[in-house]
Amino acid sequence: MTETKNNNGLKVLAGLLGVVLLGVIIYTVSLYQDKKKTETVLTKEKELVVEDLNSLKSEYDKAILESNATNEELVTARDNIAKYLDSVTTMKADIATLSRYRRQVGVLKAEREQLLRQVDSLTRSNTLIAMQRDSTYVELEKQTVFNDSLVVQNTQLADAVEKGSALNLSKFNVDAVKERTSGKLVSTSRAGRTDKFKICFTVADNVIAEAGDREFYLEVLDPQGNVLGESYSKTNDDGASVTYSKGTNFYYENKSLDVCDYINKPTGDFQKGNYMVNVYDDKLKLLGTSKFTLK
Repeated sequence: MTETKNNNGLKVLAGLLGVVLLGVIIYTVSLYQDKKKTETVLTKEKELVVEDLNSLKSEYDKAILESNATNEELVTARDNIAKYLDSVTTMKADIATLSRYRRQVGVLKAEREQLLRQVDSLTRSNTLIAMQRDSTYVELEKQTVFNDSLVVQNTQLADAVEKGSALNLSKFNVDAVKERTSGKLVSTSRAGRTDKFKICFTVADNVIAEAGDREFYLEVLDPQGNVLGESYSKTNDDGASVTYSKGTNFYYENKSLDVCDYINKPTGDFQKGNYMVNVYDDKLKLLGTSKFTLK
């Protein structure tokens, strides 16, 4: 009887132990499965954090590349994200750490939005400045072309005025003359009878010429091409020069004016042959030429 009771007690104890063992096994399996699920969730969460950080870094790379000038704030933000990436990649994932990084990703996204707005505003401002600069450059080019055109026009006008105001001869005549005892001059063509050359010319009227004292230069060349008279020399602003026989002065008042002057014979008589007389203005412009022959 007693032995039977003991056996029954052992059976009950064994059953209880079996139940406990089964419960332990079930609990252990449940813990293992929960651990696997947690590791899977943490891995996925870590991958999401890494993906967000990579996305942020790519956006910063693009913004830096598109920026005309290096933006230090963008570079610093991108470098900080690179550091977070290194930390997340090498860390052992746990809920608290990942939660902290998720919150940091949110902060970084907000910072990115603010920085990109600033960059966009700066880009628009730079574009506007560039457009204004280009517009100003175009206007300066136009003004330069216009000024150059004005300079050319003024130069052409000055040249035209200078040419238009230059004096010209309407008549030019040279006579070989002999002076009689009465003082009267008579024309001759013979060298032995010639006492002087009478050179007369008419200055044409010119309303835009400057009135005032003027001087023309008479150049008389003998048959050998030598200059008769005392042989003065005159050089103009361009470096051209003329050796002349005599300077003739007169006062010009914009009206037609007759001027005469004389070249006296040298020691002895004039030579026979061909003579040439040239008249130059004060700028050494040749106004007229006359040729004649003494027999």
